[in-house]
Amino acid sequence: MDEQKKQPESSRHAEPASPPPGREPGPGAVKRHRGRTIALIVAVVLIAGFVLMRWHPWNKSADGASAATGASGAQAGRAGRRGGGPGGGMNQPQPVHVAAATQGEMPVVLNALGTVTPLANVTVRTQLSGTLQTVAFQEGQMVKRGDLLAQVDPRPYQISLANAEGTLAKDMALLQTARLDLKRYQTLLSQDSIASQQVDTQASLVKQYEGQVKADQANIDTFKLDLTYARITAPVSGRVGLRQVDAGNYVTPSDTNGVVVITQLQPISVIFTTFEDNLPAILKQLHTGQKMSVTAYDRSNTTSLEAGYLETLDNQIDTTTGTVKLRATFQNNGGLLFPNQFVNTRLLVNVVKDAVIVPTSSVLNGSMGAFVYVVKPDNTVTVRTVKVGPVDGERTSIASGLQVGERVVIDGSDRLKEGAKITIPADRPRGASGASGASGAHAASGASGAVGASGARRHKHASQTSAE
Repeated sequence: MDEQKKQPESSRHAEPASPPPGREPGPGAVKRHRGRTIALIVAVVLIAGFVLMRWHPWNKSADGASAATGASGAQAGRAGRRGGGPGGGMNQPQPVHVAAATQGEMPVVLNALGTVTPLANVTVRTQLSGTLQTVAFQEGQMVKRGDLLAQVDPRPYQISLANAEGTLAKDMALLQTARLDLKRYQTLLSQDSIASQQVDTQASLVKQYEGQVKADQANIDTFKLDLTYARITAPVSGRVGLRQVDAGNYVTPSDTNGVVVITQLQPISVIFTTFEDNLPAILKQLHTGQKMSVTAYDRSNTTSLEAGYLETLDNQIDTTTGTVKLRATFQNNGGLLFPNQFVNTRLLVNVVKDAVIVPTSSVLNGSMGAFVYVVKPDNTVTVRTVKVGPVDGERTSIASGLQVGERVVIDGSDRLKEGAKITIPADRPRGASGASGASGAHAASGASGAVGASGARRHKHASQTSAE
């Protein structure tokens, strides 16, 4: 019995060593598998650690930080050269351009937008009906008053004139006979041979014939006038436009388009507007009888087209815009002004004598109003509030706040403030040498900094190599 019990126990201990196929492994095999897995993981970790030690990314971040520090230092150095660095910007002179205030005449000019308007724009129409025989003008031709433009067939009106002249001759003969009879009747009446009633009747007949003769003469004058109207002539001098009818057409006085349109170009006018606030100064000059000159410029307001004079102004102010219309006349000998052309006008109202004049670019505007930067003898600037007078393009007059001869900044004022140091073109060589010295010192300091940084990186890399 004991041997039988021992045999199963020994068989149970021997079975796990070599399990038969199809059965699961025992606990010992599982432990050995886990051990190999852990060893593999440890080996991977060690290899990764070794790679990280060789790459040392933390050194790269340190180098990047040092590079960023160097870049910020370079930017600070450049800012210092521009005058924006702390401590050095206030003492760094700023290059500017200056101009001296002069004394002279300043015109008071009113700028306005205008439209070229002809003094006469006539649509030529026929005065009678008929067939248009000929057209005697070329499109775009310059014509004078009285020149022939077109011819209407005159034959019907010539026939009517001849008929009226025949009627007049007949009535003139009857009138003459009636007058002779009246004279005889008056002689017989004086001899008391006929009744006075017969004399009165004959006298009335003479008056009737006289009235008929006048009517016939009026008919003759009417047909003569029709023959005049058959020749269509230019009522004004100017430039003809495109013809509206051709030869052979039947024209009537009711034609709305007419035969042609004539526009007067010489002289010509420009109508422009100005604000009602400028009206007192304009009326003052007109009431004294002084002619105010007006200059017309092109759309870009750069090229002068023609010079003329202010002719008149409208009789009322437009309440919707607060402006009044003015008319200026120009001889337009060169033909540069064309009807309905858009132009810029400059009306000279007055001239200010002995005005203080500075370039317009020197006058700035701020919360305190208009001001300029005045240059002191020690090449520093100060802010000066001024009162601006009339402005004429690139020139501005100063009513108060500036004296003749004082220098003002005209370019580079955006970098200035009260008490800032400046350099003017005459001082540019000294400023240039100082700038080169500053740039050389900055380059030297940058180079030394770069060498120091590279040395530090080499020392750090050597230390890490030795540590490895």
